[in-house]
Amino acid sequence: MTDTNLIRNFSIIAHIDHGKSTLADRLIQECKGLADREMKEQVLDNMDIERERGITIKAQTVRLLYKHTDNKTYTLNLMDTPGHVDFAYEVSRSLSACEGSLLVVDSSQGVEAQTLANVYQAIEVNHEIVTVLNKIDLPASEPERIRKQIEDVIGLPGEEGIEVSAKTGQGIKEVLSSLVEKLAPPEGNINAPLQALLIDSWYDPYLGVLTLVRVVQGCLKKGQKIRFMSTKVSHTIEKLGIFTPKILDVDILGPGEIGFITASVKTVADCKVGDTITDERNPIDTMLPGFKPSVPVVFCGLFPMDNAQFSDLREALSKLSLNDASFSYEAETSAALGFGFRCGFLGLLHMEIIRERLTREFDLELISTAPSVVYKVQKTDESNVLLHNPADLPDINHINFIEEPWIKATIMVPDEYVGSVLTLCTERRGEQIDLTYAGTRAMIVYKLPLNEVVFDFYDKLKSMTSGYASFDYQIDSYKQGNLVRVSILVNGEPVDALAMISHRDQAENRGRAICTRLKDLIPRQLFKVALQAAIGGKVIARETIAPMRKDVTAKCYGGDITRKKKLLEKQKAGKKRMRQFGKVEIPQNAFFEALKMGDN
Repeated sequence: MTDTNLIRNFSIIAHIDHGKSTLADRLIQECKGLADREMKEQVLDNMDIERERGITIKAQTVRLLYKHTDNKTYTLNLMDTPGHVDFAYEVSRSLSACEGSLLVVDSSQGVEAQTLANVYQAIEVNHEIVTVLNKIDLPASEPERIRKQIEDVIGLPGEEGIEVSAKTGQGIKEVLSSLVEKLAPPEGNINAPLQALLIDSWYDPYLGVLTLVRVVQGCLKKGQKIRFMSTKVSHTIEKLGIFTPKILDVDILGPGEIGFITASVKTVADCKVGDTITDERNPIDTMLPGFKPSVPVVFCGLFPMDNAQFSDLREALSKLSLNDASFSYEAETSAALGFGFRCGFLGLLHMEIIRERLTREFDLELISTAPSVVYKVQKTDESNVLLHNPADLPDINHINFIEEPWIKATIMVPDEYVGSVLTLCTERRGEQIDLTYAGTRAMIVYKLPLNEVVFDFYDKLKSMTSGYASFDYQIDSYKQGNLVRVSILVNGEPVDALAMISHRDQAENRGRAICTRLKDLIPRQLFKVALQAAIGGKVIARETIAPMRKDVTAKCYGGDITRKKKLLEKQKAGKKRMRQFGKVEIPQNAFFEALKMGDN
């Protein structure tokens, strides 16, 4: 167990791609957490997707031992956090478990939207912040300009920023000594009753459920009986350990330390992220503040390609939800796609990552429906309904009004692109709140409806600003809107998986775009197929898939024209009959492809 004065707990925060994971690699290397031969890039990112995409999805913890100039050995608990806006929840959890933050700013890019959002989160929990200017080895690096920007935009003293190159290892020693000198040690009494914060939990195929904890008061020992306060479930600790990043067993975890426990937890529901752990025999009354619960903002249906895989999908989702507490799921059925689940995510990237993980880790083939947001519907009998699935929208005669979620978006962009960004936001029904400049960069604050953002807003923003724009948002409020449900009909039959809710002004364009797209995706049948988009009983767009034509007159050689006519009439009658009873098979990829297009 370590003396609390020799412990420093900190999180690494930054915008996406500013070099958090690379800096964590260098810190591990400097503190000899791993031998040189064991080192690899992004050592803390243990998922294949993280490595491929170069992004962090899960916050990871590692304990490092650092010998300072005063000849004392300090224990540093480092938490590497994600940078993408969808995973802000992971960041908030990590910050709650630490006393300080290491703010990484790219010295060639400067302060971005997510940098701001993360710093404000850190200031909220009273963190001491050590600023680092990374990528100092790049020719485009401008440390002096960025220092001034940090002062102007964030309000932190820029001259304290340490110049670092996480790639070459320059300035790493200065970072470590600055962490020891600036950050406050954790407080906590070992003799007080046990009080520990449950930061995260995940499923390990060999060890079962691992639970990451931060001890605030008292201590955790092997064989101790503990109680999870929110669920009131008791367990006995079987194994205690820390990550160096390798797993290392320990006998005791004291105040201020971060480590993991296994306690034969069988069900996912027992491990609530943000829960307080206490001693069964000597419990405490007050729970730790924990974290704000995560609120899913984007919903979509996930259906297995083969209905026999439904139980496998259910099992896979329950295991994933242990590893990622920020998505929710409930069973639903669809006439077109059979049995599946309605899942809630923190954003589109989060949705994509979960889909990818289900495919890779559990070998499932899935179809996902169009992403939609949560609407509040007030019915004529004054009752309120939360609507996750557009297909469940009540009849228009029973609705008073529909409210949609709006977000407050912060966009940071070089000033030459301001005009096109303002145009994009206005097209998406945005309301401008603020426009300020810091040097050559503009900070634009807009209120936008969330359903206009979930499709392809981010992609369009990036492409029209050559990738320089950064985007961050938080849910603001619900507002009443003129919203309608656009139903897609194939041969007069509504396909519930393609239904969506749109603003009345854009409904026609969206309906037409989907019909045009489906025309290319659904194969030709032996009969004519009508594709329609409708609002209530009114058809707003139509496309027709021409039938395949078999040459029935091919066997006629010479002879009278009446014989050919007779065969063609017979074919026509057959096609008519077929159209009456014919069922159109929609290929599985058509669902995904039709909805992927967004608004184009």
